[in-house]
Order: sequence, then C-alpha cells, then structure tokens
Amino acid sequence: MRPPISFEFFPAKTAEGAIKLQTTCQQLAQFNPEFFSVTFGAGGSTQEGTLKAVLDIRAAGYAAAPHLSCIGATRERLRALVQNYQDHGIRHIVALRGDIPSGMVELGDFRYANELVSFLRAEFGDWFHIEVAAYPEFHPQAVSAEADISNFVNKVNAGADAAITQYFFNADAYFRFCDAVQARGVTIPVVPGIMPIQNFSQLARFSDVCGAEIPRWLRLRLQAMGDDVASIRAFGLDVVTELADRLLAGGAPGLHFYTLNSAGAVSTICQRLGY
Repeated sequence: MRPPISFEFFPAKTAEGAIKLQTTCQQLAQFNPEFFSVTFGAGGSTQEGTLKAVLDIRAAGYAAAPHLSCIGATRERLRALVQNYQDHGIRHIVALRGDIPSGMVELGDFRYANELVSFLRAEFGDWFHIEVAAYPEFHPQAVSAEADISNFVNKVNAGADAAITQYFFNADAYFRFCDAVQARGVTIPVVPGIMPIQNFSQLARFSDVCGAEIPRWLRLRLQAMGDDVASIRAFGLDVVTELADRLLAGGAPGLHFYTLNSAGAVSTICQRLGY
C-alpha cells in the first residue's frame, strides 16, 4: 500500500475558476487522497473563498483542510472563524503564521505559528488534526538554520500533529532536515511538498519569493528550453517523478502536491508513482 497523498488548492476568484476547481477536485479524487487543503491569502484576504472551497469539497464527499494564517488576526476573529469550521464538521487545519501583507502595520495578536497552534489546542482541544509548515531549505526570513529548526520544534511542542514542507528539488535537504528535527525529539510525520514543473518563469518567481532553491543544473536545463512548453513539461514530469520516488523510497510518510488548481501534471506523476 502506497503512503498517503494530499492535494493543495487555492480559492477560486471567478465563477469559471470555481468550476475548474470542482473539476480538478473530481479528477484528483481518483487517487484517494487523505485530504484536500485550501490556502488562506495573506492577512486572511481569501477568508471567505477558503471557507466556500472547503465546504464545497466537503459537500462532494471528500476530506478538506483549510489553511489558517494568524498574522494580522485577533483572537476573537480567529476563534469565530475556527468555530465556524468546527460547526461544519471540519476536523483538519493547516496552521501557519502567514506572509505579512505589504503595508501592514498592526500584526495582530499572534507573531508566530506556534502561538496559533497553542491557541487552537487551548480553545478546541483535540478536535482538529493540526498540520504546520516545515522548510527543508529553511525559511527565507530565518536568521539561521538552527533558529529555523528551533522554530519548527516549537510548533511541534505546541501541539502539531504533522507537518507539510515547502516544495524543494533536493531530496537530501529533506532527509537532512528530518534527521535534524528527529535529533531534537520530533516524532510527527514530516510530509514533503511536491511542486510540478510546468512553467519555468512562474516556478522561478514562486521560488524567489518562498526561498525554495532551484538547483543550478535544473535551472540551466529549463532555461535552455526557452518557450518550448512541451519539452519543459515532459522534462519536469521526469524530474519531479524521480524526486517523489526517491523520497518515498527513503521513507517519506506521504506526499503533498501543490496543484495550482490543475490536475494534469499531478495526475501523471501520481500514476507514474503507482497511485
């Protein structure tokens, strides 16, 4: 039996996007994912869209996990939002600090994700399975690798049940991160995040923002393909499938796919992996 997989969406902004998201969800459901997660914009900017997408996924009969970012939020607002999720029978949350929106002055009642995890445990006990973020290549704002590992351990000690990593293309970074946190007493599953490669300029833009490294050999190969979309996608499928296969062979407890609300490449990778 293959380790569990999960898929991440972002809330649709248009009616057409909502239809596409529904179709994508139906297409990916064939792989029996453990859950579908839905992102939460900076400062809670997609709060209503996240709630709607999560409830739509639930109504279709699938497990859904809303992302919840705490930066800029008050305890009262988060308590009401999470209570709404609980009232709808949601049992799974991805708890994040979140990005600080440009121009934000008031950061709210929370500074770090471990404070959010502690808040959720204090307010809702064990109702929610709580996922947190992990950064095998370290958070771009971390002052040091050791500080970032300590921040992760703090989230685990606050009550996290599992973690999902930022995407990466260097399997050794993931395995070394897992070794480092296990040496600090962490026993929860750390699930690698997987990003399909379909558009090099988009991938480079995402990576510059989130701190994920595109290895030099991979960057140069993709750059050499220029605007040859078919070649980029074919090459990307091979690279990401090989990465995922190595992660599973090395003991990764599952895979979490960043779908960008599209099923094509993700479906092919899952099929190649035997799901």
